[in-house]
Amino acid sequence: MSSLYPWVKALHLIFVASWFAGLFYLPRLFVNLASVPADSHAERERLLLMARKLYRFTSFLMVPALLFGLWLWLGFGIGRGPGSGWLHAKLALVVLAIGYHHGCRALLRRFEQFENRRSERWFRFFNETAILLFAAIVVLVIVKPF
Repeated sequence: MSSLYPWVKALHLIFVASWFAGLFYLPRLFVNLASVPADSHAERERLLLMARKLYRFTSFLMVPALLFGLWLWLGFGIGRGPGSGWLHAKLALVVLAIGYHHGCRALLRRFEQFENRRSERWFRFFNETAILLFAAIVVLVIVKPF
């Protein structure tokens, strides 16, 4: 392996953890938005501003996370050969995480357009999805069960 490998791996982990930190918190803002009383315009606008900024920042973090991951996979051959089933499963979960990320944007647009129909309780469950994705990805990468 190249002496560049540990740097690429470290940067990948930093950006992945940062991206997911945003995915952990953004749906929490949705929980709060769903519970804002209809007459509380200032609180609603404050939460929407926070959610917009967090979504943009989280989107920025996702890009290098994916690029460094591709570099590890294609540039260093991570997950090639026998016993690399874990990588295929991880990639499937990464695709789901990207979908979750974009799903958050769709939910944010609904709040912006006063079209949210989901309950605070629904958003509490939705919030757990990112944690489950992150945990499954970490287990696959560390344990490499197949």
